[in-house]
Amino acid sequence: MKALIWKSGGEIEIVEKPFPSIVEPTDAIVRVTMSSICTSDLHIIHGYVPKAVPETVLGHEFVGEVVSVGSNVKKLAVGDRVSANCETFCGECFFCKKGYINNCIKGGWKLGCSIDGCQAEYVRVPLADTGLTKIPENVSYKNALFVGDILSSGYFGAEMCEINQGDTVAVIGCGPVGLCAMQCARLLGAERIIAIDIDDSRLRIAKETALADVIINSETEDTEKIILDLTAYGADGVIEAAGGEDTFELSWKIARPNAVVAVVAMYETNQTLPLPHMYGKNLIFKTGGVDAIHCMTLLDYIAQGKLNTDFLVTKEVPLNDITAAYSEFETKKDGMLKIALTPWVY
Repeated sequence: MKALIWKSGGEIEIVEKPFPSIVEPTDAIVRVTMSSICTSDLHIIHGYVPKAVPETVLGHEFVGEVVSVGSNVKKLAVGDRVSANCETFCGECFFCKKGYINNCIKGGWKLGCSIDGCQAEYVRVPLADTGLTKIPENVSYKNALFVGDILSSGYFGAEMCEINQGDTVAVIGCGPVGLCAMQCARLLGAERIIAIDIDDSRLRIAKETALADVIINSETEDTEKIILDLTAYGADGVIEAAGGEDTFELSWKIARPNAVVAVVAMYETNQTLPLPHMYGKNLIFKTGGVDAIHCMTLLDYIAQGKLNTDFLVTKEVPLNDITAAYSEFETKKDGMLKIALTPWVY
């Protein structure tokens, strides 16, 4: 089969790989019907993910059809349409039982990182009963594409903010995760959403899709002053989904005293926590890799029409064009948000 691998020198290449097979009785084999490229894939290519293994097939964001299951898989059957979780988790260890699946002692982020991922025609999914979620009948593959990663990350950020009805939530970053965080913050009770970015085209998307009530270009506008004028004390919750050079600093500056700052961004350099400067604000910081444990709930919200991520797909291309798609995604060509990769065309 055709698959995309990365090399330690920072290159990617389409290669021929053997079809995956069942290795453990808890595995499933999935025919990939649609996948996507994630910023985390770029971090792997550029050497920012130490545990990533060179020559591995990239990708962890996908949907597909189950074609084979191991003898211990109980919740899935051949022919099931499924959405994949970006994390592998057992559901039984200390961390899984508490809902902290990113820290599963048997799993974590494996697909497309330390084992072959989904930017291929077929993929082996370990611990399939927990790592795959059946897609409701009225939800398409495209509708479900981002459930296990981007949408889960946005929900994770909103959930960490402990949102109360009527809150004002500021979201830094109008990329796919930030836009999903805005949707989820509204769903969880936020009355006003403030979107912050330096890209006017992405700010327009946030406004035109009604995800944000207020948009601020932090490069050309005084973000702190605007938010203080709007709220008097600052945002009730801040979701940092940008990961820029100064966005972490901005996140705590625009938060009101006793607010929650939820950091879902992945940084390429260490960040500073200047405790003396923020001492009296009594802020709560929450951060980490997404605990994508709410996939069924998110699929139900999509089925009910309460969430929709279809607008994130800027274009669809077959796997044949994946190397060009990577270049377009990294450079954000033509206002790029996400690329949906469809099966290889022979």
